[in-house]
Amino acid sequence: MPSVNPSTVGVIYRRELRSFFNAPAAYVVIIVFLAILGWFFTSNLFLANVASMRVVFDLVPFLFLFFVPAVTMRLLAEEKKSGTLELLTTKPVHDAEIVLGKFLAALTLLAAALLPTLLYLLTVGTLGRVDLGPAFTGYLGLLLVGSVFIGFGLLASSLTENQIVAFIFGFLLVFAFFMFDKVLVYAPHTVAGVLEFLSVDYHFSNMARGVVDSRNLVYFASVIGFTLYLTTLSLQRRKW
Repeated sequence: MPSVNPSTVGVIYRRELRSFFNAPAAYVVIIVFLAILGWFFTSNLFLANVASMRVVFDLVPFLFLFFVPAVTMRLLAEEKKSGTLELLTTKPVHDAEIVLGKFLAALTLLAAALLPTLLYLLTVGTLGRVDLGPAFTGYLGLLLVGSVFIGFGLLASSLTENQIVAFIFGFLLVFAFFMFDKVLVYAPHTVAGVLEFLSVDYHFSNMARGVVDSRNLVYFASVIGFTLYLTTLSLQRRKW
């Protein structure tokens, strides 16, 4: 794979970020995401009378199952369908730079969606004691979970020109990796440990409790890197 030029990645990143925020779809997705999360947080706060960030950390990965594929479904599928991907690659831009630039733009959008939820942390802090350690690792874990899902979403988007197909395929991938540790009771003992290690939610739950294990970080880095590598290979197929 050719070396990645940071300046070229930056050009792709800024181009994609502008396309996100120049269209109403991104704002609609963020508003819906925050509305659902806000409803559950306020219900937990006022109805259950519990001031905790636990509901946020429990719910956000589930919302990401729908939110992230919706964000990533167009990133490569639309470019392939419209022919702009071929036009882009006539310039001195490598496939890896395209993938990395789009990945970082989607991650920035995801971080922008999470940023307003810091108000929940401030609210909890005014009503009771907040343990900042688990809060920090919890948000770090959410960004890593989102990064993994973006990687799968980009891979799905690279395999088709149809955005709906990209959304469905991306959703199935992230749903499978989210659910692996939920089906351990039905799995043979010999594969239960493997399924647990492959589960995104298993590694995130450790970080949400304030535990940062090197195995969790290695898992996230490995899956993100592998999905981006597969996405780059998928784009290179058109040259074979």
